[in-house]
Amino acid sequence: MSIEQQIRQQIEQNFALQHMDLINESHQHAGPADESHFKLIMVSEDFVGVSKVKRQQAVYRALAEVMPQFHALGLHTYTADEWLAANQAAPASPKCGGGH
Repeated sequence: MSIEQQIRQQIEQNFALQHMDLINESHQHAGPADESHFKLIMVSEDFVGVSKVKRQQAVYRALAEVMPQFHALGLHTYTADEWLAANQAAPASPKCGGGH
């Protein structure tokens, strides 16, 4: 199973998702790894009343076994209302200094 599939499976098993985008951004970064950099956008009512730090901690707990296999995770967590207020778009990922 690919790293991307493992991330997707763990998130789907641990959160009541209304929306999820998992984007492999490895091609934008230096190095030969095909699955090294990901951007994860999650919309879930699990995040209502939960601080951004606690949301990230919950995601990191869910991905604890998978995280050693990749280098970076851009994480964007929203409630449904926050997602609508953000016009259903997460910020662009920063450019990598060693990217292509």
